[in-house]
Order: sequence, then structure tokens, then C-alpha cells
Amino acid sequence: MDLYQNSLYREDVSRVSRLNLPWEKMQNGSIMLSGATGLIGSFLVDVIMEKNKTEGLNCRIYALTRNTERAKARFFRHLDDPRLIFVPYDVKDPLEKDEPRSIRYVLHLASNTHPLQYAADPIGTITTNIIGLQHMLEFAAAHDTLRFAFASSNEIYGENRGDTELFDEQYCGYIDCNTMRAGYPESKRCGEALCQAYRKQKGMDIVIPRLTRSYGPTMLPADSKAISQFIKKGVAGEDIVLKSAGTQYYSYQYMADSVSGLLTVLLCGEDGEAYNIAEAHSDITLKALADIIADINGKKVIFEKPDATEASGYSRATKARLDGQKLSLLGWKPFYDIRGGLERTIRILRDIG
Repeated sequence: MDLYQNSLYREDVSRVSRLNLPWEKMQNGSIMLSGATGLIGSFLVDVIMEKNKTEGLNCRIYALTRNTERAKARFFRHLDDPRLIFVPYDVKDPLEKDEPRSIRYVLHLASNTHPLQYAADPIGTITTNIIGLQHMLEFAAAHDTLRFAFASSNEIYGENRGDTELFDEQYCGYIDCNTMRAGYPESKRCGEALCQAYRKQKGMDIVIPRLTRSYGPTMLPADSKAISQFIKKGVAGEDIVLKSAGTQYYSYQYMADSVSGLLTVLLCGEDGEAYNIAEAHSDITLKALADIIADINGKKVIFEKPDATEASGYSRATKARLDGQKLSLLGWKPFYDIRGGLERTIRILRDIG
């Protein structure tokens, strides 16, 4: 069984495609996105293609990818549809493409997003979030783009200073910039500032969805985030390995809810604004998260010390819960709480095995 044959995955795609959003803004238009085969991007592509096929949205998707064969394998169900166009591209290079003459929406979703990537490729982590973003912004400015979206991260808030329980969009915590691990959050911060510079100098319309720790059946096999490692153990029916005391208290979001939030920001958000995609029912400590996955599988949690490479990529934030009120005012709410999303993820991944 593959993802497209799985009833739960199809249900997720259908639910998001039927959200009460101003889809008419995308009608007969076009969207270009980097990171098209990633956890968020791949589900977004499936949602738009579903809308194309079931409701006549007729939105062309230009999927930027470094590996066209991998992209074709991921989206094999849509290969006969001319509205999905694969564009071979590495975001660290200028994007030189004459056609199409105009793009309605451009989304920069590509990024190193997990600890081993931060540790193994710190230069690529930074350049994708800054230089890659600039290339995408330049392309959007030259192609009459209606709106640009830069996928930012909960990491921009840094460490909680102990003065708040929830991070709203104005909060600024502590980051020690003189470390290798700072490359990811600092480059995301710089990326947001670069977006504001393009708004000012080039009159662009830009929104910034701030994604929190996302998970789901579209996660990549190499994903080394703690939650992804827990899920892999759960799918395999093994004990869950926790490499810390597990007191870290974070916000998480199921893939479908992250994409519904992203679409809400894209179609309903205010120019220049950032929005946390988060909701309190998915806030949990790392230990409690491990316990849930172990409980789902009738297993236990065991503790193991991380190696030096793993430890160097871990976030130092001990409490990073996001305030999702601003996005909720746009009408967004998630489908799943943390246990519901985890159960769904494990069921789907087991089925497609």
C-alpha cells in the first residue's frame, strides 16, 4: 500500500482541501514552492492537486526540486496531470526561468529542518534560509507575484527567558549567536528581516507562517528530530529511546494541521505579518510525548545518552510553547490533538510499510 491508497491519508487531504478558505484567490492561477518533496510541501501539493481534480481549482503547481526522479516517485499519482510541473532547482543558485511570465503565489518551504542536518551541513542550513530565500524573493519580484510566503520556525524565539508561558509573535528570547547550532534560528530570523526589506524596497506582499515542530506520515526517512525518531520506533514496534530527561516543553503540530495553517496564512493573513501555527492541545513535554507513543504500541521508554553529533544539533530551548491566538482569529483550528495526530501517523506509516 502507498500513501494514495491509504484511507486515512486520503481523508487528511480531503479535509484540508474542503476547508472554508477563499480558494477563489487560487482559481486558474499558479503557485511555485521550494521544498516540494518535504514533510509540509508534499502534503500541500497533494491538497492543491485534490482541489484541482475534485472542484476544478485549476491551479498550476511549479514544484522546485533538486531531485526530479525522487519528486516523480513521490507524486506518481499526478504525473499525467499537466498542472503539476517539476522544476529542477537548488535554492542556493539564482532561479533563472522565463516562463511562466507571472506567478500568483511563491512559497519558500525548503530548509534543513532537523538536528543531524544542522550538525552535518551548517553552511547549507544558513545559506538556504538567507541566500536561497533571496533568490526566491528576486524571482517573485520579477514575476508579478501576488503574495510571497516564507516558512519560518518556532526556533526564531530562542530560549524562554522565564518571563512568559507562551511565545506570541512579538516575543524575542535568548540565542547565543556564537555557536554552530545558532545557524538555523539566526538564519530564520535574518530571513524574516530580509522579507521585510523586500516589502519596503520592492513593494512586495509577504506573509510569514511560523511552523512549530511538525510531524506526520510525510516525514522524510532521514528526519532526526526527536519526535520523528520516536515515531519510527513506534512504527517498528520497538521501545522508545529518550536521549534526555525529557523535560523540554514544546508545541507540536500534525502535518495536515500545519498545512491548513499555512494555507490560512497564505490566503487570509495580513501583508507583513507573522503567524504562529500552533494550538495548546498539542503542547507536551518530550517525556510525555515518548510515553504516548510507547503506550500506543504497548512498549516502554528507555533512556540513552546522545552521541556528540546528535547533541550538537539539539535545541537548547527547554520551554518553547507558541501562542496560536493570532492565527485562530483568522478562523484556523486544528483537526487533531497530539495523541490523535500521533495515532494517525503511526497507523498510516504501518499500513504503507
